[in-house]
This record gives sequence, structure tokens and C-alpha cells, in this order.
Amino acid sequence: MKVSDILRVKGNTLFTITPDDLLAEAVKTMAEKDIGSLVVMEHGDLVGMLTFREVIVALVDNGGQVGGTLVRKAMDDAPVTCTLETELDEIRRIMLERHARYMPVMDKRMLMGVISFYDVAKAVVDSQNFENKMLKAYIRDWPEEQ
Repeated sequence: MKVSDILRVKGNTLFTITPDDLLAEAVKTMAEKDIGSLVVMEHGDLVGMLTFREVIVALVDNGGQVGGTLVRKAMDDAPVTCTLETELDEIRRIMLERHARYMPVMDKRMLMGVISFYDVAKAVVDSQNFENKMLKAYIRDWPEEQ
């Protein structure tokens, strides 16, 4: 299974912000949309990711307030990315090694979507469920010995 398969099922709705947006607005968007990450774009290019992890660090650094903090100061400016052709096993390995819960999917310089650790886990479970169903059907249709 590839990343393209996950995006096909999930869809590719994206929520973006710019590095010069206020962190408070980003947090508001994340809460309203019930999402855990925002893609940070500048002049059509991916320049970072803002996840709840970066928001929490910013809150701690600023005494529990975001105030006038810009997204630029809080974002991860070097997010790990993948392509549409990246295999699911590779994604799992990268996400676990880098502790990445969200990963932008790129096609050269074009952002195609974002996959989450949840999306990957769901794809694995769905795949295993399908395989189990097929194996059970195969066993039920096993020819009897003569």
C-alpha cells in the first residue's frame, strides 16, 4: 500500500496558514476544524508544519499565553515529508523514528495532502481486516478430501 492509496480514501482537504499569521489564529482554526496540524505555506511553498506539539511548546515558553507570537516562531520549519509513491511500511518507520504524527505529502514541490499517524493506523487495520476476510472465505471454500 502506498501513500496515494491513503489519500484516495481520506481525501486531500488541506488547512494552511502563513508563517506571519498569529499563533492565536492558528490555534483557533485548529480548534474550530478539530484538526491537529496546519500546513505552513509561503508564496506557494511548504515552509513548515504547526501541530499541537509546537503549540504546547510555545505555550510553555510564553508562560501559558500565545499573545502576539507568530506562527513562524512556533512552527517546525523542517518537517519530514513523503511522496505519493512512498510505501506504507516506510511511512510507519519514518513516523516512529521521527515521532511525527503528521506528514506532508509532496509531488516534487507541490503539496498533495497531509497524512496523520491515525490515517496510517486506519489503513493498516483496514488492510488486515480485508486480508482476514479473504482468508476466512478461502478456508470456508476449502475443497474436502476425497
